[in-house]
Amino acid sequence: MAGAFDRELQVAIRAVTEAASLCRDVQAGITADVLAKKDRSPVTVADFGSQALICRTLHDAFADDPVIAEEDSAELQKPENHELLSRVLQHVSKHCPNVNEPEICNWIDHGRTRVYKPRFWTLDPIDGTKGFLRGEQYAVSLALIVNGRIEVAILGCPNLPVSPNEGTALGVIFYAVRGQGAWSKPIVGEDTPRRVQVSPRSDPTLAQFCESVESGHSSHDRAAVIAGNLGLTQPPVRMDSQAKYAVVARGVAEIYLRLPTRVDYQEKIWDHAGGVLIVTEAGGTVTDIAGKPLEFTHGSELIANRGVIATNGPLHARVLTEIQALGLR
Repeated sequence: MAGAFDRELQVAIRAVTEAASLCRDVQAGITADVLAKKDRSPVTVADFGSQALICRTLHDAFADDPVIAEEDSAELQKPENHELLSRVLQHVSKHCPNVNEPEICNWIDHGRTRVYKPRFWTLDPIDGTKGFLRGEQYAVSLALIVNGRIEVAILGCPNLPVSPNEGTALGVIFYAVRGQGAWSKPIVGEDTPRRVQVSPRSDPTLAQFCESVESGHSSHDRAAVIAGNLGLTQPPVRMDSQAKYAVVARGVAEIYLRLPTRVDYQEKIWDHAGGVLIVTEAGGTVTDIAGKPLEFTHGSELIANRGVIATNGPLHARVLTEIQALGLR
């Protein structure tokens, strides 16, 4: 007997898997010369290609569902960017033969919704663009939100190991349906899904925390103070994207800190929705820095929240205490 949101889950996993394949193909073509020129076009191509594939799949399966996604095709359609659009077409056509450029732009623009709806998807086609360019961590994140609650979440992490304790095979899909736990499986190949669970550690001196590579995304200085006050002895693991949520969910780290760097900054829902449900269904806790649940009822931004804290659960109250002691609001 099918469970709640089973069809949505299967469609979403298929969409994210296909998009991750496209992203891997693009990333494989990044050379030292491209990096030396600071050429961001590969991530732009992968970003648009990923969104086109996922929005196409969602529209075909759930035509009435709006999508709040990061990109739209306005820049891509400018005459000076025609070469980029041609490259997007090249990669998308490997998955959708006979597609044309207007169709790709229409698929991308299926993600232009910005206002709250009772039921909608939110998508980040590539979360962690600098990690993508460095050949490091990035994620494809997709979540279904119904009546303000995240019901289905998928994180595709092409450069995370399939298992933290086994071999060197890379590429894993994390997924969750509310009330059904968090699971993972390889991006490539058929394998039995594995239950994902957070670490049970309650001693902060034994904990590992992770944060963004870029200090512009999270205050590293304040995070270091909090880590010192908690008695953490390990240096932080810094990685791009919602892969940080994944490593907390699978018990590799206990704390993810995303501390505000500007008073006026509002987090985008596509940067968090997928990871939030993965962590909570794995047994963890996610709030803002005041301890409030994240609110996904305000369109594309988390306007009712400041910062994001994800933990394994037992350490959450202690982390919030240290944040409040610093006077963060």
